[in-house]
Amino acid sequence: MTPKNLAGPGFASLTGTSVPLRIIDVGANPIDGTPPYAPLLESGAATVLGFEPNPAALARLQAMKGAGDTYLPHAIGDGAAHTLHVCAAPGMTSLLQPNPAVLNCFHGFPEWGRVVERIPVATMRLDDIPEARGADMLKIDIQGGELMAMRHGEAVLRDIVVIQTEVEFLPLYQDQPLFSDVEQHLRAQGFVLHRFFPTVSRVIAPMVMNNSIYEGMSQLVWADAIFVRDFTRLETFSDRQLLAASAILHDCYGSLDLVLHLLGEHDRRTGGGLAGAYLGALRGLAGPATAEPLAA
Repeated sequence: MTPKNLAGPGFASLTGTSVPLRIIDVGANPIDGTPPYAPLLESGAATVLGFEPNPAALARLQAMKGAGDTYLPHAIGDGAAHTLHVCAAPGMTSLLQPNPAVLNCFHGFPEWGRVVERIPVATMRLDDIPEARGADMLKIDIQGGELMAMRHGEAVLRDIVVIQTEVEFLPLYQDQPLFSDVEQHLRAQGFVLHRFFPTVSRVIAPMVMNNSIYEGMSQLVWADAIFVRDFTRLETFSDRQLLAASAILHDCYGSLDLVLHLLGEHDRRTGGGLAGAYLGALRGLAGPATAEPLAA
């Protein structure tokens, strides 16, 4: 999926306020195209610390990185040795063993999930990487290993305000944690589910829709889930985190209502006028994106 700034002009241009942002990307392989935080990079507001153990993918990332970006060859996990299951489709490669009982229910997946090589790998805990401390956003997509990585990155998560993580609703891999497991863990860490961005369904075999094995129908299979620091407990945000979350949520996800909520708290603490400036700027924009703030 290629993200876009759903809200039109960026947060900095609407508010006259810019906050430097740090993003962690675990599983930064550019196989899926433009990352969700691309608007932040394009505006010059953010730098990335990316982790990608695949040498070819790491080389592509190094070739196109920005001046302040860093990419490291670490496999993020629990710090133990694991087996990397290299699959016929690179996007299916995982520390977990593919689950034929589920894959066989969908077109294409039995071949895509066919293991072609098993490689011993050493993993690193996110909490053991000093460069990861103080980041604002976590994007993670490591094919079923997301929960393991986050369980061993709880110190890093204490600084994070927005998480985008892949989640599954069916176990594509054996013993894979599912969306409910990830949600419960992150809720215990002070995060709430904000939205899916997007959800992906597939037609259950043997049916085929529109002559395409990629068509969806009724069965949700996976999604990218956006979690945010619990906005019902604004006391858990620092002043800077209120601005950081606002910039990320506006530029990456177009969450105008939540941004206005956070800016209101920032104004209450500081005596500033960012919420009013933001709402006034939105009112000056044409299009449906301003409908909800105008109604408020």
